[in-house]
Amino acid sequence: MMFKILGPLEVTHEGKVRTPTAQKVRWTLALLLLRANRVVDRASLIDEIWGDEPPRSAVTTMQTYIYQLRKSFNEMLGESACADQMILTQPPGYGIRLLSDDQLDLHVFERDAKRGQAMLTMGRYEEAAQLLGGALKLWRGTPLADINKAGRLIEAHTVYLEELRISTLKLRILAESKLGRDMDLIPELRELVSIHPLNEWFHGELIKALARADRRGEALEAYRALRQILLDELGLEPSAPYQRLQQQLLTDGPRDPWHTAAPEPVLLAP
Repeated sequence: MMFKILGPLEVTHEGKVRTPTAQKVRWTLALLLLRANRVVDRASLIDEIWGDEPPRSAVTTMQTYIYQLRKSFNEMLGESACADQMILTQPPGYGIRLLSDDQLDLHVFERDAKRGQAMLTMGRYEEAAQLLGGALKLWRGTPLADINKAGRLIEAHTVYLEELRISTLKLRILAESKLGRDMDLIPELRELVSIHPLNEWFHGELIKALARADRRGEALEAYRALRQILLDELGLEPSAPYQRLQQQLLTDGPRDPWHTAAPEPVLLAP
């Protein structure tokens, strides 16, 4: 059985999609998967689904959702597999036990992103680019995008996962730039600065890629665009590393002094 949460929730078994259809059953499963192999206390589950005004029947209803998940798993795996061994009742709540990282796309993503970061640190840029790129391909959209009106826990996890994705994307771009693939990166970086206009790092990498491609005029224009966006939106000048980057562009020839001109990303800890 495989689970995907880096996009709409999806459960597959033997190549067939078997995602629960009931909204709050999916919601319950999503919460358990976000904390796979750990116990999620019942109070947190109830707060997530019903907020500050849970019904009097919340505990009983939550037990029903857990029962429905076990029944669904038994139908997929057969009674001999015993869904009780996957969906656990353990004080103070419930949990889902996975046998390997490969069962959950989030775990595969985190594993490969960390391996990619390690390869990057060791200067093994090709391996880093492949691992980080493969990890990013697991994303199918906003995490758990089909959970309508998600509560505080899922919202917090979604924010964390999006930050982790962006950090991993930065590391992959850095690995590609170390391999001299600036021409290939320029279109992607132009798109990224459009999607994330206040992210100085993406702007900086676009500026550096243009400069390394002997397009210094376009690089200076990209810096001016960054400066104008920050002034218009925040009333701020670009931070010091990017101001130094501009000065390097104005004073240096088409050499490559820009690999360390701006901060490098750090992968978030889980």
